[in-house]
Amino acid sequence: MPARHLYPIPEAMQLLSMSRSVLYEQIRAGRLISVKVGRSRLIPAEAINSFVRLLITETERETHDQAA
Repeated sequence: MPARHLYPIPEAMQLLSMSRSVLYEQIRAGRLISVKVGRSRLIPAEAINSFVRLLITETERETHDQAA
């Protein structure tokens, strides 16, 4: 069975443990990429992975800055 490439907003919310409003805030800020297919907004799997990497990088940077 092929891996999923696109997730509807409710599933992306669950995967990222975020509320709908926070998820859309991240999309508006350009931190999370989304696509529209017809009337549906979908989140690519790669965008979810990239967003998680971004959060990890930001956390590591904050931790490093606090230690300095």
